[in-house]
Parts: sequence; C-alpha cells; structure tokens
Amino acid sequence: MELTLSYISLSVFLLLLIAFIFLSQKSHSHRNLPPSPPSLPIIGHLHLLKQPLHRYFYKLSQALGPIFSLRFGSQLVVVISSPSGTEECFTKNDIVLANHPRFTIGKYLGYNYTTVVNSPYGDHWRNLRRIMSLEILSTNRLNAFLSIRRDEVRQLLYRLYQKSSTDFAKVEMKSKLSGLTFNITMRMIAGKRYYGNNLENSAEAEEFRELMREVFLYVGASNPAEFLPVLRWIDYKGFEKNLIKIHERMDALLQGLIEEHRRDRSKKTLIDHLLSLQESQPDYYRDTIIRGLISVMILAGTDTFAITLEWAVSLLVNHPQVLKKARTELDAHVGQDRLIEEQDISKLPYLQAIISETFRLSPAAPMLIPHMSSDDCIIGGFDVPRDTILLVNAWAIHRDPKLWDDPINFKPERFEGGEVEGYKLMPFGFGRRACPGVGLAQRVVGLALGSLIQCFEWERVSEDLVDLTEGKGATMPKAEPLEAMCKARDIMKKVVLDDRNHA
Repeated sequence: MELTLSYISLSVFLLLLIAFIFLSQKSHSHRNLPPSPPSLPIIGHLHLLKQPLHRYFYKLSQALGPIFSLRFGSQLVVVISSPSGTEECFTKNDIVLANHPRFTIGKYLGYNYTTVVNSPYGDHWRNLRRIMSLEILSTNRLNAFLSIRRDEVRQLLYRLYQKSSTDFAKVEMKSKLSGLTFNITMRMIAGKRYYGNNLENSAEAEEFRELMREVFLYVGASNPAEFLPVLRWIDYKGFEKNLIKIHERMDALLQGLIEEHRRDRSKKTLIDHLLSLQESQPDYYRDTIIRGLISVMILAGTDTFAITLEWAVSLLVNHPQVLKKARTELDAHVGQDRLIEEQDISKLPYLQAIISETFRLSPAAPMLIPHMSSDDCIIGGFDVPRDTILLVNAWAIHRDPKLWDDPINFKPERFEGGEVEGYKLMPFGFGRRACPGVGLAQRVVGLALGSLIQCFEWERVSEDLVDLTEGKGATMPKAEPLEAMCKARDIMKKVVLDDRNHA
C-alpha cells in the first residue's frame, strides 16, 4: 500500500513538473530568445553537456553564434561568447545581472547566501564588498602582510633547492604551489601554516587539508539536481547530505580559529582585525559574517592562484625561449645578488606579459561566475527574460581569432604594449560583482613566478611537451599535475649561504 502511494505521489509530481515546464516554455515562446539547439522534454539540453564546459560551449557558439540559449531542465541559460555581448552585460545591464544563481552550494558553504559571493545584490552585499575592499584587500592591508608572502615564497624556494642544489632534479609542482597559496592565505587569516614543514599542529593541519580536498571536489562538481527538482527531492547521489556534513566540519574549524583569536589577540591577523571591528559594531560583525568572509578568501583565493602558477610554469617549460627572455629581464633589472621583491614587479614588463598571457590562455574561471537576471533585459538584440542564468565564456573570448593574432599560441609579446582595451581579457570578471582579489592575485603570482624564474633553471622531464589538457573543475586545473626538472642557479646558493651566516 505504501509503495503504491509513493508511486502515485511520484507520478503526480512528474505531471506537475511537465506542466510547469510546458507553461514556462509557452510563456517564453513569443520572445526573441537567442538561438538554441533541439532539446528533449523535461531535461532540456542537460544530456548534451560535455566536460570541459568552456570547450563545449565554444563549439556551440561556432554553430549558433556568440549568443545562444540552452535549457537546463526548466531553467533558461544564455551563454555569451563575444566582447560586445559581455560589455552589454556589465555596463547597461550590470544592475539587472548583479545577482548570482542560488545554487545549493551557496546555501551551505555560502552561509545561506549571505557571503559576498552568494548574497543577492543590495545593502548587505554592498557592506560586505566594502569590508572586502577596505578592511581585507586594501593596499595598506596587503602591504601589512608582505612579510608572509615573502617568507612563504622563500620556503618554497628552499624546498626546491634541497632537491636541486647540484644538478637537475624532477619536482612535482602542483602540491608545492597549492601549499604556497594556502599557507599565504591562512597565515593572513589566522597566522597558521597547514602545508609543508614547521606546522604548529600536524593533526589540525591534516584535518584542514583533507577538508579542503573535499570542499574543492564539491565546488567543482556539476549537480543536475539544481535543474531537475525530482533529483533534488531524492537527493541525487547524496549531494546535499554530503554538503551539509562538509559545511558542519568547515564551520566548526573556522569558529575554532575565531575562538583561538578571542583568547589571544597578539597575532595581528585578519581575524584579529575583524574581531576588533566586532567590538565596535557587534550587530554587524557577527561570527557568522566573519566565518563567511574567511571562507570566501579560502575558496576564491587559494586554488585559483595555485592553478594559475602551475599553468604559467607549464607554458614556460614548453617555451624555453620565453623562459630565457624572462630570466634575462630579471637578471638585468634585479640582478643575481638579491631575491626579487614585490616592488620590482612593476619594472618587469615581460614578466607581467607572461602572467597576462597565462590569464588569457588558462583563466582560472573560464566561464566566469554565473549571473542571474533580476528583470527582463536585452543583450545583443535578443530578449533575456527575468530569472535567466547568464554565463560568459571568457575562455572562448580569450581565444577568438577576430580579437587575437595567433590566439592558441603562447605569445607574451602581445602584451608588451600595455593594457588591453575593452572586454577582450577578463580573468577577474567585470562589473559590480567582479573579483575583489585582483591586487592579491597579482602580488602572489608575480612574486612566486618571478622567484621561480630567477632562482632556478627549468626544463621538461623529457623531449615531449608538457601536456596542457584541462581537467574537470570550475577553476580549470591541469588534467595531469605538472612535473618538471629544476636546477638551482647561483643566486639560490648565495641566498642559502647568506641565511646560514646570519642564522
């Protein structure tokens, strides 16, 4: 009897779902929507999606044009693959598109849609953005943490030197670069290292590393239940159940860090600063808000930096002439008697060009962060109804032959002329919801990459080129972690010797 009732309930639910989709599609039938490939009932175009999405959407744009639409279940999605369409999104339609979709991950890891990434556009979001810009990522605040970035980069150089002081040695770079960026971020936030040597609490560090591995699996995972309510109703593959567990563990870890800093306010970290603001404005700087600010920094600013650095080194070892030119620039402007500092980066245009070219070819957010229309609008002459998800394929724009000469090849020289005009290059997005961490990213990537070039010779493991295939995930990791051969240059030996003499 119970089984029969459950079947009846499911049938009624499916009939209501089909009716909803039919009415939804009918209500849009009179509109001038962007072109779309044939779809199936109920699931729409979900069956067509292939990883990596940015490449699949690029192929669709070749057939349908730079603005096209898809249906993910009953959800209308519009994909933009042109700079003119992108400019329309983030200028005249910027306020209409200032919201992000309310995906399940934002409910849990985004503290019920209250973080600067997940909250709807409005007063709360404006306050969070102000805090990020003025209290966390301002020039003065970043300058205050300069010694952390310098120290973590130097520790990375020492670990590489231990393996390559006398001859070329094979090194796996993915884990080392991830450790670098996580340690920089966590020392800024909480004064703690969780990767490498000199760890205060190895058990806590292991717990944190394991949690981060799980978090990034879910951040980069596709979840069809977002668009098919029946799958969410049955919790398809236990996605929401597992997400709740991850949220509880991460929430406890972050609250533990806050309590530690309440007991000891001597570390001068971001948590210390936010707790001092809490004392003057307790109603706004609640612990939940502080945990949300911390989680955004961890999720948005660590994996992306490490992936960008891994792509940059991969491209350099595949192009030894570019690597040689960069090293010559560093030797001429910085020399071989001291390590590169952050203030040197502005005087190294070719290093900056390499970073820009890496952002172009391998953006850490190839599809940018999704936006959601809060009202009807028009983009490229097409109607975009309210509650449409809008995706910008930055990867496709970065490789458009109409915009870039020889677009698929690594040519940093294209950026030696200065800034790129218009909406041709967008590694950090545009508009009100653009990434606020541009300054920190440029400092970390510039100092780390410049140091690796200055201090080591780099070669491929074999004559074969490093595989540049993209893996799965929202931040476009490499499918195969980078392995390369490195050998310490004379400057590294001088630095180690000087440090021993001053020890």
